[in-house]
Amino acid sequence: MLKAVEQGREPASPGFISAVAKALHITPEQLTGAPYDDGKPLSDAVNELSVLLAEGRYVRAVEPGPLAGIDTDLVAAQRLYRRDRTLETIERLPDLIRRIHGAVSDSSGEERAHVSTVLTNAYLLAGWAIRRTGRPALMLPALDLADHYAPTGNDPGWGSLAMLDRARMLTHYGESEVADALIDTVVTATDSAHGSPVLAGYAHLVGAVNQARRLDYSGAMSHIEAARGLASRTGETDEYVTAFGPVNVEIHAHAVELEAGDPNRAAVQGAKLSIPAGHRAPTRVGHHWQDNARAWLMSRKPERALAALNKARAAAPQQTASIQRFGKPCTASRRRRGGAPTPSLVSPAGWVPHSDSRFHHLNGTLGSYERSRRTRPVCHRHRLTRRQRYRQARGSRAGRRLGRVCDRLPRRQPVHRC
Repeated sequence: MLKAVEQGREPASPGFISAVAKALHITPEQLTGAPYDDGKPLSDAVNELSVLLAEGRYVRAVEPGPLAGIDTDLVAAQRLYRRDRTLETIERLPDLIRRIHGAVSDSSGEERAHVSTVLTNAYLLAGWAIRRTGRPALMLPALDLADHYAPTGNDPGWGSLAMLDRARMLTHYGESEVADALIDTVVTATDSAHGSPVLAGYAHLVGAVNQARRLDYSGAMSHIEAARGLASRTGETDEYVTAFGPVNVEIHAHAVELEAGDPNRAAVQGAKLSIPAGHRAPTRVGHHWQDNARAWLMSRKPERALAALNKARAAAPQQTASIQRFGKPCTASRRRRGGAPTPSLVSPAGWVPHSDSRFHHLNGTLGSYERSRRTRPVCHRHRLTRRQRYRQARGSRAGRRLGRVCDRLPRRQPVHRC
């Protein structure tokens, strides 16, 4: 599997990337070459939010204004995040969080507990938005601050959600055992008569992904079945900004099948998944079609993978532009068509951020490592076959030895690059 991924013959799954990064004692971002951004506007917004997170509990507060206005602005930021407008979300958050800190200083009693809950919510939103830019390490201070303010709020559900987000980060870094412990804690706290069935179902989805990354298919599917039962009770809801419901459960079931089950079954069943138009979480839908593209790629059907990527782009264009999985399906499709460009083949290249032009030469999924290896100049004589090089070197002793080797090789055996 490792050799196939290095040679660009197989796509690298998130679990594979986490395992390789852990073995190499590096982060997954170093392995994939993340983050990918769209240039200066996003970098400036992320830098401003990074300064805010660096201030921690000593953040510089500003005049809060009416508390109702803070609640309205936070809901507006959540809607931007849901609609795949990550840059605008990050641009709004620093000033909003400073205003909420000002409201915490000016309030007391029940009002202060409500403002603390709003602040926890804002820090979680900041972590989600910054993770979407390919900088998960910056999510850690946001999670620490959410954990700090959650106990002083009036809704313990946000503290449970922060714990699940930490479990997702641990899954990303390949630390599944600690993630399991956090997920079990949340399931025990929420899967009761007085708990939130939405948070319980969301915890089961996080647990399913964590088990799938460990290739524990039965354990992951037990979480999926538990989430299905809860989703049948709750229906489609965005409580705690989870977009939980039957659709999201089936999307996670497809991801589990891809990660730990049969990729071909995941490709076929995922393509048949019916998602209502105008779903409340287009980025979740986009992620599903990205997974479906990877499943078709593993089933050796690059044209179907390109079709899935087009659906991902239609659902969540910003998110799809940042993924690094176009190189393999584009190249495979190009080979099958003899190099003739087609609209479906050309269009994905335009989605890639212009700041990383080297991406267009990528034929694999292990970004920075593959990029450095594949973009090296190739010596002209190493484009020749062994037999052709022997003919150029005939008359020399080395050439005669090479000729005897070539006689035992297939007629068109290529030579590895320099």
